[in-house]
Amino acid sequence: MKMRLLASVLALAGACTSPADEPEPASQVAAPVADGSAAPTPAPVPLSFPAQAEWIAEVPTSAMRKAQYRLPGDSGEATLVVYHFGLQAGSLEANLERWAGQFEQPDGGDSSARMTREERRVGELDVLLVDLAGTYVAETFPGSGERVREEGWRMLTAVIHTPQGPYYAKLVGPTQTVAAHAERFDAFLAELR
Repeated sequence: MKMRLLASVLALAGACTSPADEPEPASQVAAPVADGSAAPTPAPVPLSFPAQAEWIAEVPTSAMRKAQYRLPGDSGEATLVVYHFGLQAGSLEANLERWAGQFEQPDGGDSSARMTREERRVGELDVLLVDLAGTYVAETFPGSGERVREEGWRMLTAVIHTPQGPYYAKLVGPTQTVAAHAERFDAFLAELR
């Protein structure tokens, strides 16, 4: 009986807090059952990421990538990758700073100042849209020190806030290709469930 009571207390304590010190949604809290123990907490339902017309789905190349697409275009292909790192993801400001550091401006200006942000609601989810263009100078692989140099590129990123941590949908490629897929990217976000 003591072990069952201890398990109930631990389950309720863990379900009622999050890194942001906000309660989890009601579906995440363990409900008591007749014998006083806690019922199993339902597993969170993962988001689905529907491909849009002309998008070529690829097998994600790592466990942190939840979806991966190639987007064709006359000026070259763009890529769209959806990342999820769970609740341990870095802060939003750290990510915004990192993304700004992946672009240089032709006039030497500050990429952070050129980055636009727009907040929207998609169903029950809060989404932050980030848009930035310039010369793409991201590392070829995190920590590699080697950088690409792609002039005239653009990034559209959606930070999708969920109780299981943020998802990041990052679309990067030639400015014309990204512009050609911008409406499909909006439709992609509108269909998130």
